[in-house]
Amino acid sequence: MPLLLVRNDITRMTVDAVVNAANPSLLGGGGVDGAIHRAAGPELLAECRTLGGCKTGEAKITGAYRLRAKYVIHTVGPIWRGGDHGEEHLLRSCYRRSLELASSHGCETVAFPLISSGVYGYPKAEAFRVATEAVSAFLQDHDLTVYLVLFDRAAFLLGGDRFGDVQSFIDDAYAEAEEKRPRNLKSNRWAREPREFMADTGTFQAVKLPAEEEACLAPSAAPMPAHQTAPKKPKLPAQKQQAAAQDLDDLLRQLDEGFSKTLLRLIDEKGLTDVECYKKANIDRKLFSKIRSDPHYKPSKTTAVAFALALELTLPETQSLLARAGYTLSHSFLFDIIVEGCIQKGVFSVLSVNELLFAYDQPLLGS
Repeated sequence: MPLLLVRNDITRMTVDAVVNAANPSLLGGGGVDGAIHRAAGPELLAECRTLGGCKTGEAKITGAYRLRAKYVIHTVGPIWRGGDHGEEHLLRSCYRRSLELASSHGCETVAFPLISSGVYGYPKAEAFRVATEAVSAFLQDHDLTVYLVLFDRAAFLLGGDRFGDVQSFIDDAYAEAEEKRPRNLKSNRWAREPREFMADTGTFQAVKLPAEEEACLAPSAAPMPAHQTAPKKPKLPAQKQQAAAQDLDDLLRQLDEGFSKTLLRLIDEKGLTDVECYKKANIDRKLFSKIRSDPHYKPSKTTAVAFALALELTLPETQSLLARAGYTLSHSFLFDIIVEGCIQKGVFSVLSVNELLFAYDQPLLGS
C-alpha cells in the first residue's frame, strides 16, 4: 500500500486511525495535539487520563470519539537538541510503534502529522526524511495506506541542497521552454494588440499602430489565387515506398505490446518481483492486479511514471513505456520537467520525486 502526501487538516481526515503528536502527559497541549483534543471532544481527554502518560518514542491508542476515525494513536516525539541525543532513533520509533498499533487493531488507513516538527523544534526537512523512510520501511511488509498530512510545501521540503542539481535542471529547462513557447496570435489578444502603460491611471491601453505594422500583426486569411495551386508531393521511388511500408509494419507490430505487457516484461528483465515493483512505485496492490489482469489497461500518467521510476528506466526507456499508454514527457509542462530532471540526475525514489512535485504543487506519483 502507498504512502501519500496530502495538504489537509488532520482532524478532518476520514481514516481508521489518526496519529496525535502528543506530549508525555497525554493530556492535550498546543498545535496538532490541542487541535485533535478539541475536535475529538472531552471524552478523549477522559480516556487519556486513564493511560498514565507515554514515554518518548512510544505510542498508545484510544477511541477517536467525534473525529472521522476509529482510533487516535498518541505518540510522543523527541525534542530537538542538536541531533546528537538519539533524536532520530526516537522519531523513527514513534512512526514504527504507531504503525504497529494500527496494524494490530486492524487499521487499513492511517494519517500522521509531521511529528516533532512544531514546538519540539525538529528541523522540518529532517523530520520529513525520517518520516518517509520509517513509514516506507514498515510498508515493505504490511498492507496499509498511510497519509502524511502537511500544510506548507517549499518552506522545508526543498531546504538544503538535497535536490540542488535537479532544481537547477528544472529552473533552466522551464526558463528555456518559456522562451521558446510560440505566441499564438490568433488566440492571444494581449499579444495581438500592442498596449502602453498609462502612469496616470495605472492601466494598459491599446496603441494604434501604423497600417503597415498592423498588417504584419494581423493573421493572414487571404485565399490562394485561383491561378496558383499547391505543389504536388513527389512520389517516392518503389524501393523507398517498400522501406516505408516495412517501417510501418514494424511500428504496428510494436503497438501489439501495450502498457501492461511491456511493464510485466520490464519487471522480469530488471529481476524484480511484482511486489517489489509496485511497492517501489508506491502503487496499491489492487491497482497493480488490474494492470496485470487487463492487457488493454490504460493507467494514468502519474501511475505510468511511477513504474518507470521504480524500474529505474533511462529517459528514452521512460518515453517508450509512457508511449504504450499514450503519454510523453515534454518541456511544455512543469510536471514533465521535474520528472525528466530526476531521471537525468539519477533520482529514482518515488517518494523523493513526490517531495519535489509536492513542493511545486504538481500531481503526485503512485496510487
